[in-house]
Amino acid sequence: MSATPTGGAATTAPSTAANDAATVKACADIKKDIKDNAAKVTKAEKIGPPAGHFAVSAQWAAGSVAILAHAIGANEAVTAASEKIQNEMMALSDAYNKSADAKPSKKALEAAVKELDTACSAA
Repeated sequence: MSATPTGGAATTAPSTAANDAATVKACADIKKDIKDNAAKVTKAEKIGPPAGHFAVSAQWAAGSVAILAHAIGANEAVTAASEKIQNEMMALSDAYNKSADAKPSKKALEAAVKELDTACSAA
C-alpha cells in the first residue's frame, strides 16, 4: 500500500516540474524575443519613408508570431500575458501599415510586458 501513494506523488511531481520548466523557458524565450524584436524594429525604422513603414509593420507582425510560438507550454498567466503582448504588437503592425507617418503609442505594449514580467516572476 505504501507504494501506491509514493507512486501517485511521483506521477504528479514530474508533470508540475515539467510545466514549471516549460514556463521558465517560455519566459526566457519571450523576453529574448521582445528584446530582439525591438532591435529589429529600430533597424526597420531607419529605412524611413516612403516604404519604411511597411518594414516596421512587417517586423511587429513577425515579432508577434515569435511571442506566440514561445508561449506554447507555459502556464496560464504567462500565456495570457503573451497573448496581450502579441495583440499589442499586431496593433502596432496595423498602425504602421496604415500610415507612413504613424507614431503609435507603445504604452499598452509596455503594460503587457510588465504583466509578463509579473507572471514570470511568479513562475
